[in-house]
Amino acid sequence: MKVAVYPGSFDPITYGHLDIIERGAKIFDRVVVAVLINSAKKPLFTVDERQQMIQNATRHLPNVEVDSFEGLLVDYMRKRQAQVILRGLRAISDFEYELQIASINKKMNDEVETLFLMTNNRHSFISSSMVKEVARYGADVKDLVPEDVAEALSIKFGYK
Repeated sequence: MKVAVYPGSFDPITYGHLDIIERGAKIFDRVVVAVLINSAKKPLFTVDERQQMIQNATRHLPNVEVDSFEGLLVDYMRKRQAQVILRGLRAISDFEYELQIASINKKMNDEVETLFLMTNNRHSFISSSMVKEVARYGADVKDLVPEDVAEALSIKFGYK
């Protein structure tokens, strides 16, 4: 069974993330969307909230599961018996950063491969940071994130 892990903060999940998850689900037997617990970051949503939003957005994909992890991704990969790290790329600038991460992961575990998928052009400008910034000012983000995520953002920023 080919298992891929799609790691990230997903604060919040966007249509760009969902595009990568859906395409990964067509390639792999199982895709684990793994929410990174990073104590150095101050996320808007809790890990549980992010996991719930991802579960809602991926409900239509039977071979996708949602989990969270702390620590090194390669350690989590061993624990999950996963062979592939799935990553999305929006632009050349993403590639430079992702190449460094993929290289260090390969150095730590030679059996793990990283697969880069280009995000669909419709979503290439979307980032969780931009979505939060736009939502902070009460703008409609329903074209950028699933409806329940847009509603959660509205509540977090006090517009509902």
